[in-house]
Amino acid sequence: MALMTSPLTTSKPCLFLPFTHAKKLGSPPAILLNYGHYNPKFLPLTTNKCKKEKLSSLLDASNKNYSRTKKALQVVADADNAPLSEAEPRNLGKIFLSDVVVRRRRQVFWGRKWNSSDIANAAIVSSVHFLSLFAPFYFTWPAFWVALSLGIVTGLLGITLSFHRNLSHRSFKLPKWLEYFFAYCGVQALQRDPIFWVSTHRHHHQFCDSERDPHSPTEGFWFSHINWLFDNNYITEKCGGPNNVGDLEKQPFYKFMQNTYFLHPIALGVLLYAVGGFPFLVWGMGVRTALALHITWLVNSVSHLRGKRAWNTGDFSRNNWWLALLTFGEGWHNNHHAFEYSARHGLEWWQIDMTWYVVRFLQAIGLATDVKLPSEVQKQRMAFNN
Repeated sequence: MALMTSPLTTSKPCLFLPFTHAKKLGSPPAILLNYGHYNPKFLPLTTNKCKKEKLSSLLDASNKNYSRTKKALQVVADADNAPLSEAEPRNLGKIFLSDVVVRRRRQVFWGRKWNSSDIANAAIVSSVHFLSLFAPFYFTWPAFWVALSLGIVTGLLGITLSFHRNLSHRSFKLPKWLEYFFAYCGVQALQRDPIFWVSTHRHHHQFCDSERDPHSPTEGFWFSHINWLFDNNYITEKCGGPNNVGDLEKQPFYKFMQNTYFLHPIALGVLLYAVGGFPFLVWGMGVRTALALHITWLVNSVSHLRGKRAWNTGDFSRNNWWLALLTFGEGWHNNHHAFEYSARHGLEWWQIDMTWYVVRFLQAIGLATDVKLPSEVQKQRMAFNN
């Protein structure tokens, strides 16, 4: 089992200085303008836009009166050359299920041109939810077990183990035949092809909770949860497209999955209908997919808003026990952001991580190799008492 002993990746530069933690309405609830929690180790103090002399104003404003808060907002605006009016603090919006307040900057559903990818994503999401409406009227136990089995195969083996820990972070190595099989399971989760999924996720970590994060709750709860899927041009403008997945693009299998992505879920749907009729289609493609999509999206939204922070990551990531149960271990999100490369997200013995248990089993039988875990030195560097 490999322990990562190389230096920690340096944090990504922020576009705006952060300030948070103001709890009372007298000084607005935890205000975040484009980044996460204050972390002095991660602020690029050598740049013109993130100067040391501005930090004291921001930190004072997060704990004192409202007028100081307005002043701090102006400091942040000056840093970005985008002045705020005195009324701007009152125009901030509160994130759903959180005390974090942000400026609303993007209207997804109107006032812009939809491209073919936006329409396709909306059609798929709408279709699986529409199919789910028939679930109470077409319930059978065989259909239920088909949905549960497919949920485990596509969610655990396909998304959390393959797309996330294996392909996005290279937390371990698998024989190519097994890597491709697990990736194909992920394709059947209806979360797009591996190249798109991995590229988006790597951008998320590179620009976490900043202006360039593809799905940060800094643009609102619903944007991070689902709405970002329907505005591909905006995501491309922020992240620059899939320019960070050269390791996948050079493999013909992943290019084939990218070019033929929609055919594979359609084939699965046809197979389910042929074997079990409409109940299998409703539960195997509708209910299973709709639940899995929302569970995955909760990691993007809730895991950056609700829960506890065990590590000084400089972003909004949280550990959330109930979400970890739903997501096969992905809910230990603060652990993951602290040690992106780790194959294990539930770092404590009591933190249930089903994906890690599967990786550990694969390692025990010799199929998973170069399994990466954080060293004690790296844990000490990320601890809050440093």
